[in-house]
Amino acid sequence: MGFDPRSWFSRKTLRKDAVAGVILGVEAVPDGLAAGLLAGVNPLAGLYGYLFGMVGAAVLTSSAFMAVQATSAMALVVSDAGLETLPDPDRGLFTLAILTGIIMVIAGLLRGGRLISFVPTPVMTGFVTAIGVNIILGQLSNFTGYQAQGANRLLKTIDVLVHVGQWNIPSLVVGAIAILIIVVLLPTRVGSMGLVIAVVVGSLCAVLLNVWVPDSVVLLRDIVDVPRGLPAPVLPSIADAPTLLIPALSLTFIGLVQGAAVSAGIPTADGRRADANRDFMGQGLGNVVSGLFQGMPVGGSMSGSSLIVQAGAKTRMSLFIAGAVMAVVIFALADVVAFVAMPALAGLLIVVGWRAIKPSRIYSVIKSGPLPTTIMAVTFGLTLIIPLQFAVLVGVGLGVILYVAEQSNSVRVRAVVIAHDGRMRETDPPAVVPPGEVLVLQPYGSLFFASAPVFERQLPDVRRESSGSVVIVRLRGTDEIGLSHVEVLRRFAAGLRDADSTLKVVATEDRVISQLDAGGLTADIGADNVYRGTEWVGEGLRRAYADARAEIED
Repeated sequence: MGFDPRSWFSRKTLRKDAVAGVILGVEAVPDGLAAGLLAGVNPLAGLYGYLFGMVGAAVLTSSAFMAVQATSAMALVVSDAGLETLPDPDRGLFTLAILTGIIMVIAGLLRGGRLISFVPTPVMTGFVTAIGVNIILGQLSNFTGYQAQGANRLLKTIDVLVHVGQWNIPSLVVGAIAILIIVVLLPTRVGSMGLVIAVVVGSLCAVLLNVWVPDSVVLLRDIVDVPRGLPAPVLPSIADAPTLLIPALSLTFIGLVQGAAVSAGIPTADGRRADANRDFMGQGLGNVVSGLFQGMPVGGSMSGSSLIVQAGAKTRMSLFIAGAVMAVVIFALADVVAFVAMPALAGLLIVVGWRAIKPSRIYSVIKSGPLPTTIMAVTFGLTLIIPLQFAVLVGVGLGVILYVAEQSNSVRVRAVVIAHDGRMRETDPPAVVPPGEVLVLQPYGSLFFASAPVFERQLPDVRRESSGSVVIVRLRGTDEIGLSHVEVLRRFAAGLRDADSTLKVVATEDRVISQLDAGGLTADIGADNVYRGTEWVGEGLRRAYADARAEIED
């Protein structure tokens, strides 16, 4: 999976890479402009982000076909980042991209992929569904031609619906035409190129409508000058970095999640497993390059990556060709790009938002139980109400809480009965420690602090009549035991001692034995009652059981 540019220039692959690169490059132009529009920034920042982010990341990513672009989720975080409050919003945007890139590189070096495991399906489903709804709501103003007022997207949506009489009919026509073309063409062989066709046809209709009714439909040239040429590099604003830290962290997390999905779902050129952490670093480099050349934050795009694979790409050269095609469009067709209609881009984004909502996934979470459903609903609601950079972090926190709740409730205690022929059978533990018997208990699950109360409730009660017994707690398969669990065992041992009974512990891992010692249990029950297991399954337990039988018989 090494970086070998010589392999890109094979005649067998270069032709297919060129075709795939041209397709992605053409499709990326309206997509990039739409991303900038969705982010509420200069649409050209989205276009530059697609170009420079994709090319910069392609130098380093492990996944040869990972197209790093300005994704919808990242664009929404940018729109909520409060860039308009900075002294220079444009420079703040570029600083945000560079800061995000630096954090992504650090995350890759620290193998940050492990963080993704703390985001359960209910959180991701609620977040992605709300992203889709936010995309749709955020484009209603551009789609209807009515500039809504409100503190957030929900209030702006209400304002749009209240003022139906002020909707701009030509804008509605252009947006509806774009949506219709996309919906009709996406399922056909035309596929993603339907997005390009929709924007082109919609923009042509807008130009004709503007001839009939002057300035009735907003075009790209009406809101920004489209220069003929590539942007000059800029330096970040160090003073803005502290303000942009939380949005950058949120963008990093979204980039890690989306990038990991691309790493796992898109095949590599040589068929080997992609290195997700190297892909994180590639995305980071793409963000740094994007920010330096006046682009917005970017991340691994499943749609762009899938498109280039379906188009027949064979090496990462296809991504560089796509970048070259975008550069040619910017140089040669800047005057044409200036006529792109904003309602057409809004229609494109509305379809993107609608496709992000997956009823089957929502139903799957609902079927899994009330707790996951509640977590999904809370994540969905927060993502709609509060700025996305905070919603992302809250989602991560909810994921951790859900993980802890699930793990703490997964602990269960079983009784192990050893037959005369040496076979072992598991049963439910008795409610009370029986007198004059050897009772073997085997806990399962994660023995960390949050599960200690659950563990303690499942231990048998110790009463006065529980005398002359030996209880063996077998910790085989336990890699670590928290101090909270050690305290539970100390209380259990004290109760047994008061009833003239004994506690023995069998543990295999050195770390567990050290934690029992550090927590004071070894001192309470005596070192001779702590048995070290071996690689032979059951050997330590049988030694403890034999000693326990001998103690009872004596």
